[in-house]
Amino acid sequence: MIASVRAELLRLGRWPTTWVLCGTWLVLNLTFGYVFNYLSYRSDDGGGGFANQVSDGAPASTLLAQLMPDRVPVTLVQGMPMFGGALVLILGALAVGSGYGWGTWKTVFTTGPRRVTAMGGTLGALGIMLVGLVVVSFILDLVAAFTVAAAESQPTTWPTLADSAQGLGAGLLICAMWMAGGVMLGTLTRGPALAVGLGLVWSLVVENLLRGVAGLLGPLETVTNVLPGTAAGSIAGAIGAVVQSDPNGTPGVTTVLGGTAAALLLGGYLLAFLAASLALTARRDVTT
Repeated sequence: MIASVRAELLRLGRWPTTWVLCGTWLVLNLTFGYVFNYLSYRSDDGGGGFANQVSDGAPASTLLAQLMPDRVPVTLVQGMPMFGGALVLILGALAVGSGYGWGTWKTVFTTGPRRVTAMGGTLGALGIMLVGLVVVSFILDLVAAFTVAAAESQPTTWPTLADSAQGLGAGLLICAMWMAGGVMLGTLTRGPALAVGLGLVWSLVVENLLRGVAGLLGPLETVTNVLPGTAAGSIAGAIGAVVQSDPNGTPGVTTVLGGTAAALLLGGYLLAFLAASLALTARRDVTT
């Protein structure tokens, strides 16, 4: 298993797609978490200009408070339920689905280690990369927050260890669930294109449409309350991210579920996606 993890880390580390997707998330995280809000704060003139277009008229004091270091755990997580989750879903789908398109899985399964071992190596490598991505995002957010605090002569208060652990844990759980979903889709479809397409349509379109009409249909609302995106958004909302329905809210963030219930539901989805991927890999004929 260790050899398989090392081999997959080497493969993914040399794959340009990995760095493009990870770099895209880091840029989006900093841009929407800090750059736009800071520009809004600096150009806040009380009129209808750039500040009101970006922040929907949020007071300058509120914008500045959101940029301080003690808010980093919330800023880290607030974009993960939708945009960050979509990017890591793509990474998981491509990492597994491309192996079928290139024929490498067929070679590995017939001449290499056991199928579960090979897939376990891929999952382990993806997990290591995911931990690194979340930690790097947290560090970059801290650097951005302290830079803003210094530029505006604000007191610098570090986030507490409890808040930091909560933010990192929530971010890892959200991203791990979406990445596992991508792995399952890549395994199920045996190709990267269809897996990515299905994952993006579900995470960015279908769930939002269902939640939009759920208020009109009682039974549908019961279903939407336990969807993966709802659970991910509820964790972000539970640690302090502004819900999507708020004028200054973040897309995908909600408070439909409590933090504990959302975490348990996400953990259930994560285990289910991983189990389905391993079962399909172990039992299905790779030649058909």
